[in-house]
Amino acid sequence: MKKLSVILYVILFLAVAGLYLLYFTGNRKTVTEENVSSVPAGGIAYVNIDTIIFKFDMFTDRREDLLEKQKKAEAELTAKGTQYERGARDYQDKVNKGLVTRATAAQMEQALLQQQQELVNLRDQLQSNLMEEEQVMNRQIIEYITTFLEANKGEYNYQYILGKSFGSVVLYSDGGLDISQRVLEGLNTKYQTEKK
Repeated sequence: MKKLSVILYVILFLAVAGLYLLYFTGNRKTVTEENVSSVPAGGIAYVNIDTIIFKFDMFTDRREDLLEKQKKAEAELTAKGTQYERGARDYQDKVNKGLVTRATAAQMEQALLQQQQELVNLRDQLQSNLMEEEQVMNRQIIEYITTFLEANKGEYNYQYILGKSFGSVVLYSDGGLDISQRVLEGLNTKYQTEKK
């Protein structure tokens, strides 16, 4: 185990030394003043994912659609719940007044239990469907943003564009590297054009 650890450290050291030599002794391109203004140090920029997503028109439209589906699902569940409660009250009233035989009461109770189970299954299915639709929506939005950045890489002229959000791997970044507003404007313009 110790030998493996030593071997890994030696390989890591050699890799770092090789990168050091390549960086400081390799052929470097001269940087013109135009390139300095358009590409920050290292050709890295970032976008604030939370800002982009929440201000992106596509997200707003899709979220409204999802909320509408959620309202419909809640209405369906409420209607079936009300129907179940009405049946349970009717059953309890008939049993309390002695209007049904024990056999009929047992059948009614069994039907109510089945209806209750169907109600629970419906609730679980609706929740699952909504969660899946939300996940698909989020993936589609991220895919749209990524595709947009790839298609417009010449405009942004960066080697890397990082995504920063709360809890992400990027813990600190210089505000001068933030291109969120430019990307957001481009995304919304493209989306509105496609929407029409």
